[in-house]
Amino acid sequence: MAKKNRGLGRGLDALLPEVEEQPGAGQEIAIGDIDPNPDQPRRVFQDDSIAQLAQSIRDQGVLQPLLVTPTYGGRYQIVAGERRWRAARQAGLDTVPCIVRDMDVIQQMEIALIENLQREDLNPIDTAQGIRALMQQCGYTQETVANRLSKSRPAVANLLRLLTLPEQVLEQVRSGALSAGHARVLAGLDKDAQKLDLAKKTLQNGWSVRQLEQVAAAMKKAADAPEKPLPKAKKLPAELSEFESRIRETLGVRATLTGSAKKGKIVLQYYSQDELEHLNELLMQLADM
Repeated sequence: MAKKNRGLGRGLDALLPEVEEQPGAGQEIAIGDIDPNPDQPRRVFQDDSIAQLAQSIRDQGVLQPLLVTPTYGGRYQIVAGERRWRAARQAGLDTVPCIVRDMDVIQQMEIALIENLQREDLNPIDTAQGIRALMQQCGYTQETVANRLSKSRPAVANLLRLLTLPEQVLEQVRSGALSAGHARVLAGLDKDAQKLDLAKKTLQNGWSVRQLEQVAAAMKKAADAPEKPLPKAKKLPAELSEFESRIRETLGVRATLTGSAKKGKIVLQYYSQDELEHLNELLMQLADM
């Protein structure tokens, strides 16, 4: 027999039936008495998505109650259902159906995160920040939070690694300009300058995740390659150094002498047609001598 999952992976599907049996479940509460959760994992609410939900609420009403917890002075704080609350306000409703339950901060955070993960795709940055908040405020390890959210530990670790991205790149992922796949590739780079540079080039060139992976791999390979030391120039003996200078001054062009008194070479370099013609004249004079 399969072991029963004791985490909150089933989210509100596991929670709501238990709550609905309590007195007062699904009671109507004035929208003005409800406050959003300041620790809500979702930071971005798409206007078009809210507008579509508002139209659905005008046509059919709020089909699923919000989950709220009492705070103070007769007010309530949303635990799950902020999208429905926003859409209901936009639809012009005065009250919304709510399930009221006393919950501690840890329960609120877990349920809010799970509800967002299940109800609608949550962008990976908001997911990662919600997980990090759970770990910081609840003292969870990666393994614990993975079990609570019914995720694998590597999946949690990969999400948290996204938070190493520069803020500018985080916003590009939040907005959807860069995908979660792009974000994972960029997070694997060591330097912020590299992450920013490749994020910019990805947007400019329309790179797929595969193309970005190839560029990032080439960049890391080049960075890991040992630098070849520059060859050290051998110092000429004093008499050869003087000879090199005399050639340069006599011919009026750059002259480089390498080797020794017994064997070597002299390289003459010119940088214009005038210098070449000057060398030609000198050689003709030497031939006539």
